This record gives sequence, C-alpha cells and structure tokens, in this order.
Amino acid sequence: MTSVSLVTVAPPASAGPTECHYPACTPGITPNVVLGANCSNTTHYVFGVTSWGRLVFCGSPRRYEPRWFRSPEMHGVKDENSLCPGLDGDVAQAPDGLFLTCVASNGSSHWERGDT
Repeated sequence: MTSVSLVTVAPPASAGPTECHYPACTPGITPNVVLGANCSNTTHYVFGVTSWGRLVFCGSPRRYEPRWFRSPEMHGVKDENSLCPGLDGDVAQAPDGLFLTCVASNGSSHWERGDT
C-alpha cells in the first residue's frame, strides 16, 4: 500500500483573488477609517471602510492633502484597460492594488488609473 500526500499551495498574499466583483472580496481594504480624516496613499490600496460599514477611498482633490471620501460604487478587482461598459464613474482595484476608475472614451469604457 502506498501513501500519497496531497499538498495545497496557496497563492502569495499579494496575489489577491482571481475573480472579484464586490468590495467584500477585494484585498487590502483598510478597516476603521474615519470619513474626512487624512490618509496617505492615493495610488495603491486606497479603499477603506468606516466603523459603520461605509466604503471610502483616499483621494486628493485640487491638490489638497489626501483625505478619506465616500466611494463611488466599487466593483472589486479588475484589470487596468479592460472594458467596463455601463460603469462610467465607478471604481475598482487592479490585482496589484492600483486604484481604477471606469472612464468612457472614444465610444467605449475602460478601467483606467484613478489617481490621475
């Protein structure tokens, strides 16, 4: 009789989910954020959630210091430059944590960097 050992290899922590369409499965969301408080990163892993469950993001409008704002509708993890029909103005996160916004241009909508 032979013994076979099955080993499950988990993806690296930075890999994140392979398919995610909601904030609940998005990695790197900061807990216990205070709406309007200062924040530091407006490029990668910008999403947070308040103590009462509101999704927020770290942004810097008009060259002011970055702070936590209410988030537009968030659609989980998406690939930069992939299509996002009907989601104009909504947000997502790339697998590497990059902040993405759905932008309509030239007759189609794509996920583009949200920090520019």
